[in-house]
Amino acid sequence: MAYPPMPLHLTTPRLTLRPWTDSDVDAHRELVAERGDGMPSIEHNRRMIEDERAASVRTGIALLAIVRRDVGDFIGYCGLTVGRASVDEPEIAYELFQRVHGQGYATEAASAVLDAAVETGRRRLWSTVRPWNAPSFRVLDKIGFTRDHVSTDDRGELVWLTRTLP
Repeated sequence: MAYPPMPLHLTTPRLTLRPWTDSDVDAHRELVAERGDGMPSIEHNRRMIEDERAASVRTGIALLAIVRRDVGDFIGYCGLTVGRASVDEPEIAYELFQRVHGQGYATEAASAVLDAAVETGRRRLWSTVRPWNAPSFRVLDKIGFTRDHVSTDDRGELVWLTRTLP
């Protein structure tokens, strides 16, 4: 089934979700470094952003940069991606700087992306989360995801959650 593309500009009371720009490269490198695997090179990070832009054109879904409306700063990303799922039933994904955790931004952004997924006519979304990531489980619970199954990959256990869309 063909779906209309998801909107690439979403606004919430506190956030703007928008396509990646070249000015996001340095902040995104810092966000990736927070994972504990080191700082990616500028060139590697530019390629990641270019790959995301190309995937968005190809699939009609996107991971979008999150910017706080009052401050104008990049705080992370949220959106839909094929990831471990499919274009028909994509994954919702988000990652925010640790310094903004606990303020409801992930839930606010994920809710906007969920609404955008509904607008495309999709019937179901997935999310995959490592068992240690309690904050992500809380966000997904708030937006109506339920646990489906557990699998393993080269990094260990992966919990799959799903949400049926109206």
